[in-house]
Amino acid sequence: MSPVVDNSETLDALIVGAGFSGLYQLYELRRRGYSVHLVEANAGPGGVWYANRYPGARVDSHVPNYEYSHQGIWKDWSWSERFPGGAELREYFAHAVEALELGPDISFGTRVDGARFDEESRTWTADLSAADGSFTRRCRYLVLCTGFASKAFTPPIDGLDRFAGPCHHTAHWPEDGVPLEGRRVGIVGTGASGVQMVQEAAKVAGEVYVFQRTPVTALPMQQRRITLEQAAASKDEYPEIFVTRNTPPGSMHDMVRRGESALTASDDERERVFTEAWEEGGFHFWFATFADVITDLDANRLAYDFWRDHTRARIDDPAVADLLAPMEPPYPFGTKRPSLEQGYYDYFNQDNVFLVDISANPIHSVGEDVVELADGTRHELDVLVLATGFDANTGGLTQIDVRGSDGRNLAERWASGVDTTLGLAVSGYPNLLFLYGPQSPAAFCNGPTCAELQSQWVGDLLDHMQDAGLTRVEATEASDLAWSRHLDEVAEGSLLSKVDSWYMAANVPGKRRQLLNHPSSDAYLRALDRCAAEGYDRFVFD
Repeated sequence: MSPVVDNSETLDALIVGAGFSGLYQLYELRRRGYSVHLVEANAGPGGVWYANRYPGARVDSHVPNYEYSHQGIWKDWSWSERFPGGAELREYFAHAVEALELGPDISFGTRVDGARFDEESRTWTADLSAADGSFTRRCRYLVLCTGFASKAFTPPIDGLDRFAGPCHHTAHWPEDGVPLEGRRVGIVGTGASGVQMVQEAAKVAGEVYVFQRTPVTALPMQQRRITLEQAAASKDEYPEIFVTRNTPPGSMHDMVRRGESALTASDDERERVFTEAWEEGGFHFWFATFADVITDLDANRLAYDFWRDHTRARIDDPAVADLLAPMEPPYPFGTKRPSLEQGYYDYFNQDNVFLVDISANPIHSVGEDVVELADGTRHELDVLVLATGFDANTGGLTQIDVRGSDGRNLAERWASGVDTTLGLAVSGYPNLLFLYGPQSPAAFCNGPTCAELQSQWVGDLLDHMQDAGLTRVEATEASDLAWSRHLDEVAEGSLLSKVDSWYMAANVPGKRRQLLNHPSSDAYLRALDRCAAEGYDRFVFD
């Protein structure tokens, strides 16, 4: 049960969002003696992991990478799987809140509808709503920890509202579930949630129709159960693992790219490196082979061909194989986020699973119990699943009516493109900070690592201000533009700019095409360190 909020007090900081970043920021600021409170729209902690309740929802980063490094949390916690599922992750977040005694400073079921900065008092006033009504909360610093995947994106498909059966985006799956047994299930989208839904639906549904626009280069998860004995033994290595993980070029303690080129390695050596990473599973094949796989098209093609041949070998029908794992790359490998799979490609060998190519024959409309394609083909369905992704990186922030010193809404500020300083702040919005946000390495940096290091950086910034008697901090416009130019240069120096993806803000109509995820957590964390060491020179203080 959430505590009663005292609206009369001006907080040092109000934090929005109870995912990895929000909870750790609460812990970090409270540890330093600041008055701080956290509000969360969901009824419990976990952020996207509280919301993601669709069948098969599972993290794609393995433990112990995907957990806090705080000993007070991990000493009494043991995972049951290498890649935990949604239910276990919700239990973990509840455990973390209890272990750090964060509960008294969190209000669940409380949404931030808007916030406005008052220049005279140098405070933010947040407009909050909960089941028992609306109220305001004033704070000196507003810290938004809404994450990069908190606003679902549903493409404008004609007739979605006419579908009579269950029709849900994976991000808004009902807590009590949707029966799939024996039913005709359509799944639109083949990203991570689509892959996971297919794997579960294929086991029980009468028919499964997978509507694919772009093939996913899914990698074998290589899931493993973890016994209590194994979990206990592994904790002897935790301190060293977390030091490595949280020190550049960390992020993932056991994933470091090799310095040599895939092009100069011998055929035998390249095959060995690719095979070892493939068998290790997870993102090892993406992150831990050769450095030039993400920068050189010829090297990238070698990785794609390895993936293609190993994937096609599992698919019985050559025509289906041509759609799922084409002979020619649909895009450079890794420039769209690979999903992790547990039998995804094998399920297309079943008689009840059908692949529908909507790149050649797009969805025209949805009816009461049917999806109709452009050529008139009709697929009758009982359940429709929208695995269509998110308004990534910016959506969680711009859905809040945040107004800066000139009264301009943040969504308006970014309408023609995003500029930030270090993916943490933006000029015109004093005393506003956001973690795991646009132009940070969010999608490429392990979530708990970013949460801890960014939270500590914010704590150091506030300490710097307190020690100097300062009450106002604002990113400079020049710094915003410089950081955006840096991201543009990074994009041009990699293969990411060659592809339309949510990394490039290209999945949502109307958004400017630009790189919104820094692909090097090492370079990013060093930039944070330099900024602090140089007296936070990207900011102005008063």
